[in-house]
Amino acid sequence: MAKTAVQFACTECGYATGRWLGRCPSCESFGTLVEEVGVPRAAKAPRVQRPMLRLVEVDAAETDRIPTGVPELDRVLGGGLVPASLVLVGGEPGIGKSTLLLSALRAIAEDRRSLLVSGEESAAQIKLRAERLGGAGKVEILAETELEAVCEMLERERPQVCVIDSVQTLYSAELSSAPGSVAQVREAASRLLRVAKESGVAVFLVGHVTKDGAVAGPRVLEHLVDCVLQFEGDRYREHRILRAIKNRFGSTNELGVFEMTSAGLIGVPDPSAVFGHSEPGEIGAAVACTLEGSRPILLEVQALVSRSELAMPRRVGTGVDPKRLAMIVAVLSRHARIPLGQADVFVNVAGGVRIDEPGADLAIALAIASAARGVPVRPGLAAFAEIGLTGRLRAATQAERRIGECAKLGLERVLVSHGTVKAKGRLELIEAAKLAQALASGLEPRRGD
Repeated sequence: MAKTAVQFACTECGYATGRWLGRCPSCESFGTLVEEVGVPRAAKAPRVQRPMLRLVEVDAAETDRIPTGVPELDRVLGGGLVPASLVLVGGEPGIGKSTLLLSALRAIAEDRRSLLVSGEESAAQIKLRAERLGGAGKVEILAETELEAVCEMLERERPQVCVIDSVQTLYSAELSSAPGSVAQVREAASRLLRVAKESGVAVFLVGHVTKDGAVAGPRVLEHLVDCVLQFEGDRYREHRILRAIKNRFGSTNELGVFEMTSAGLIGVPDPSAVFGHSEPGEIGAAVACTLEGSRPILLEVQALVSRSELAMPRRVGTGVDPKRLAMIVAVLSRHARIPLGQADVFVNVAGGVRIDEPGADLAIALAIASAARGVPVRPGLAAFAEIGLTGRLRAATQAERRIGECAKLGLERVLVSHGTVKAKGRLELIEAAKLAQALASGLEPRRGD
């Protein structure tokens, strides 16, 4: 009788070892190695010898993408769903993952065969949600958690699109570990990847997230799939953001904006009109023109500066990088002569959107300076430029598209760095070489100045 194999696997990165360790050697996390008992593997079947090919001999005919019926989802995927691909969708509970994919399946089922494999809800529960969203359509449903049964169904029926909700609920009878463990998730992803490539089925995997917002399970799960999509936003707010963290068939810079309504998630085709609105004369608010992939978006940046009662003043940013915020505050103190050393600085991006690109530095600095000086930003003004440590402004990429977005929403002037390419239009282009010059041009003068 073969001896049962025992190993310890890390729940964060999937690293496996024959003995227990307090700290994972791979990801250096403490207390993440858990015991897993495997079963002896059966004798290997004879391999099929496949001929080697030269790269120039490979037929790389472009396969038509499958439209999901949700334009914002197609944008993030790079133009649609690629056949025989594996897409992982992560997000917090209740943020709308199942709702979005059910709406996409309903649209896909009008022209193609689609299947929903549910391991968390019964068929009756899914039917109730589908009726609330406008009808189930021609979507086929399979309530199953056994991995072998799901793979057998996909190989036999071969639907063009399949949604697995969720991958953590699948289990294989060949493994003795519980569903959702590292071994089970890794085995489920590997088998589904093989079935998707061999049968030509495009598979959506719904994944749980940890308390830090990362996709739960081993990191190998993200390496196996072709695309990793992440839902962002507060479940108690009406707007959701969909980003591509990994995409083998398109850009990872695209952004999808959705609004949660009683009829499900509805795409927002013009997010600038939603997030870029600011009240004239409001102190501590500025409009930033950022670029997410090929889409320029106007976002309202809000700032609050108050006297600190702590020995070390706080620098709190919601939607912005805290390290970037600390750098902007330091540059404002040093090169713009704004005293922030004994003040708490809070910065928030309206709507729950996160800003990653440096082109929003100038708008963040404008909002902080407005709050510190107690004067509003000039009405109808948007700003975009990168701030250097010397206080010099650097030009942001694709300035023409940003300026065009500002003109489309009816803004009157744009504050940019010196040397920015001028675009045709009626907008007033205000150029500045230094941060102090930009603040003098972008803020209203104080009373008595």
